[in-house]
Amino acid sequence: MRISFISGAALMLAAGAAMADEGHAPAVKQDGAVLSAAAEGTRAAFDILAAHAQRKGNLVTFHMTTNGDAGAEVPEAAGAVGGAGVLSYVWPTSLDPSAVGFEGGTGILALAATSHPDFDDTPLYDENGDGDPANDGVVWHSHWVVLTPTEACGPGALAVRDIPEGEEPQLPATWPGFPIFLDSPGFSPVFDGPEIAVTAAFGRDVALEGAAYDGVTAALRVNANIHAPLLCVTDVFDVASGDLSLPGKL
Repeated sequence: MRISFISGAALMLAAGAAMADEGHAPAVKQDGAVLSAAAEGTRAAFDILAAHAQRKGNLVTFHMTTNGDAGAEVPEAAGAVGGAGVLSYVWPTSLDPSAVGFEGGTGILALAATSHPDFDDTPLYDENGDGDPANDGVVWHSHWVVLTPTEACGPGALAVRDIPEGEEPQLPATWPGFPIFLDSPGFSPVFDGPEIAVTAAFGRDVALEGAAYDGVTAALRVNANIHAPLLCVTDVFDVASGDLSLPGKL
């Protein structure tokens, strides 16, 4: 089962690489990109200049241009899962969470590239290639997440949607077992100086035409008690649109 799964992922990534070659221009130079002015005082690696997404069939490549080297910074290790920090590049979308296998109507579906040295939430993959798939959290990797307004994280704050004890919502096949709406699909982020790109594959029955998107860079933190809410957004560095209005269109 695992061999066939990884082989399928390899084929998908090869297709994604071919698509990335076709759209090699930086996000900031792509037609229809969501442009954002440089912001003084924002960490350069997370200061968004442009966010863009382009579709070819059921593949969508999400791009972001930053004011510094994207992916150059990773969180400092906290030494435990409780209180662990997460850094992220995020593309919120208008797609229903059911588009990637979550329970429908449950929040904002977003693709995220994340780094977090204190835990590993991609049990199917060995990102650092050392033969151990359980120690790769600091290596940038991808997730689908469902975000919801969560006052327990602070006024107006967002969190990755929790799964209360006893509930069994619909979840993707590659859900890593955390009690939150988090998927680990294995789409590899590609970094090139100020650019980050992630190619995601969708089912052929998913209606992608005209889907809206935005770009966000943010920090998250695991609750110190590892209790609901499990993963809160604690700091938004930049929003491409300025107001999370999702002005980009596929």
